[in-house]
This record gives sequence, structure tokens and C-alpha cells, in this order.
Amino acid sequence: MLHARAAMSFTPKKSLGQNFLQDEATAKWIADQIRPDGAPLVIEIGPGKCALTQHLTGRSQKLLLLEKDDELAADLKLWFSTKPEVEVWHGDATRFDIRPLFQYGGVKLVGNLPYSMGSEIIRHFLTPPSPVSEAVFMLQKEVCQRLAATPADDAYGALSLMVQQDWCVDLLRIVPPEVFKPRPRVDSAVVRLTPRPPGDLPVYDRRLFDRLVRMGFSQRRKQLKKLLPESPQGWEAAVGLLNKPVTVRAEELSLQDWVALTRHFEGRHEQDRGQRASEVFDVVNERNEVIGQSTRGEVHAKGMLHRAVHIFVFNKRGELWLQQRSHLKDVHPLTWDSSAAGHLDAGEDYATSAGRELKEELGIEAPTECVATVPATEKTGMEFVELHRAFHNGPMHYAPDEISTGGFFKIEDIASWITARPEDFASGFIECFQEWQKKGIREKV
Repeated sequence: MLHARAAMSFTPKKSLGQNFLQDEATAKWIADQIRPDGAPLVIEIGPGKCALTQHLTGRSQKLLLLEKDDELAADLKLWFSTKPEVEVWHGDATRFDIRPLFQYGGVKLVGNLPYSMGSEIIRHFLTPPSPVSEAVFMLQKEVCQRLAATPADDAYGALSLMVQQDWCVDLLRIVPPEVFKPRPRVDSAVVRLTPRPPGDLPVYDRRLFDRLVRMGFSQRRKQLKKLLPESPQGWEAAVGLLNKPVTVRAEELSLQDWVALTRHFEGRHEQDRGQRASEVFDVVNERNEVIGQSTRGEVHAKGMLHRAVHIFVFNKRGELWLQQRSHLKDVHPLTWDSSAAGHLDAGEDYATSAGRELKEELGIEAPTECVATVPATEKTGMEFVELHRAFHNGPMHYAPDEISTGGFFKIEDIASWITARPEDFASGFIECFQEWQKKGIREKV
């Protein structure tokens, strides 16, 4: 599909791991697996000589091609210059900013990935928060087997668990070397990744999960009790919970087992639940004056006026951290919201509530200041809101029963996202964001 002269003269670069797919039937089959027809956005990583691209063009509303090679990128831009629905981005895919893509409401990702960069590309695009709703990759067969492996497979390991905690992985097909030029020395394979459904796993501390899994597979033939930290109530209590022998090794535990083990180390022994309906709030009148107290359940059921605080946390670049609400939330589950937010407890003031919510939801302590107030309406959930701001440049250690995921976003990207897909956000956040925009403040430290 590329300009014939460019295609004939182009020499594949070993430094970029370029092995170009030559088989027409295989290319069409892979393109079909991403189900591109009518999709808002399809991204192809490493289009190269357009083996896949020619079977993707014209099928989605927009096609974005990410190409690192200087010569190929230039030719792609020339070839697609008359096709406004196709955009070519020249650069390293692992440096591509995925945050503006959330406004498309589900991105499909496809590519014949270079063996040397495949895992890094997957990590960049699929680590939460990710706008990707489906991905189809061709990679080295051994990597695909590791991605899809279960405890019954020799390929099962830390990579399997790190990916499968967020994605369901299906190995679709083995692809022989003969369909490439130049031919690789090993077989390739095609995998499809789709998001794991919310609530499919109980909530757990992701950082602790990653740490335990990496420790457990650091010497995979050793027994876990010799590799992991001291277990609460002892190792026998931990393996008893899993119904495993004390001699169990990392490769013998399923994803569900590793999650259960992580929860055991956290001290989580109760079934997941959302907010308690018995929590007591102050009830207020139209002037935001306290007139009594009532439980969460009654306040929400009767639409009583009450108080809440939202906190916008900014980093040194002026980016705003957004949280995606947990599936356990009783209101607006899985929508995107302020960095932290919550009701005022009975007798609590706004400033105290702001500090408490930062600590409980994000695991951080930072001074806050009130920058706006938002009146109580149906859009705020009948809450009189004070909007506070804070600054933080380190990682967040968010509570998994409160927050599904989160990340820092550019203000202009958030504004475009709200315009394109207001349904992705809690309505109270939109009210706060619009009020903050009216102030014309630019947050940089």
C-alpha cells in the first residue's frame, strides 16, 4: 500500500525489530479480530508497510497510526494526506500520551509489535487507567503464551498475573515465520485482550499484590514461605485460607489465590461492601444551616440537603488527578470524579473533612484551601459543596474500595473529554470543574 518506490527500496532495521507481515490472508484476519467497523477510534502500532492498515482503512470513524521509523512515517503521512479520517503520529509508541484518548469512549488497539518492545508497549497502553477497550497484538509466541498462561502452563509467571489482574487474555492463533520478511527465527502468535469486568475480583492493594507476586516468582522453584514476608497469623494460616499445602510454590497459585493472599496480608477478611447506609450526616436548610442529622441511606432516599467537600489535587505541571470511582459506590459507580470527595460527617467542618478525605481515599497528607463553593442542586446530589485544592507530586496510595483507578490529566484534555462524553463523569465533579474554570486559575507550583 505504501508508495511502490519507497516499499521496494526500504531496508528493514534490526534495531527496530522490523519483520514485515507479507501474507495477505493473515493480515486481513488479524485486522478483523479487532472488530473495527464503526469504532470511534482504532490505533495501529507500527503500521510499517501497511499490511494491516489496508484492511483497517475506512472501517472506523478514525484511524491513528503510530510509526517510529523516520522513512516509513514520512511515506505514511504522504500516502494518507488526502484521507482526513487517518492520522499519522511519528514517534516511539511508549512515549505516546494516551490521556487525550479517553474522550473517544473506548479505543481499539492493534499491532504487529516488535519482539524487543512488545512488553513495554503493552505496559504503556494497558496499565490502568487506560482508554483501551480491546487490544489485538501479534508478538513472539512465547510472550503471548506467558500473557495467556494459567497455573497449569509452564509459561505461567509474574507477567501473566500482572496483565490478567486487569485483562482477560485469549491466545487466538500461532503464526509461522514464513509470513514475514525478513523471517524471524521463532513463531509468532496473536492475542486478544479485553478488560476484566468490574467486581470480577475482590478489592485489594495493587502495590502490595505486585510486590508479593514479584517476590514469589523471584526464585520460582523455592517454596513461597521462604520468599514472602512474615504472614499475619503465620504462614499456616495463609495457606489454610487458600486450601494449599505449606510447601506451595508461586506457580501453583491462581490469580484468585494471589488476590486472596494479598488481602490476607492487608488484613481484609470481610466481604467487599460499599458505604454504610448507617453513616450519620448533618442535614441542612436552603441557607446551608444545620437543622438536624440523618443517616446516609435516609439522606439519599429522601433527597435531603447536606454537605460535601471535593478536593482537586494538582501536580507541579498543573495537571489534575482524577479518580475513577469504585464499582462498590452507591452513587455514580465507575464514573470519573474529583481527586477526592466525600460527605461531611455530623458536626464536621469542610476543612477537616477535606484533610480526612485526602488521607482516607488517596493516602496523602497535604494542606488544602477553599477555592470555590457550589450550591446544592440535583446535579450535586443535593450537596452544598466546598471545592478545595491541594498540591502533591508523589504517587497516590488510593483505597481500592473507594477508587478503581486514577491518574493526572491535563486540564484541556479533561475539558474536551467532558464535552465529548459527559456521561463518563459524576455530575458533581462537572459542576465543580466548571465552577473552578470560571475562576480562571492556572495551577502550577
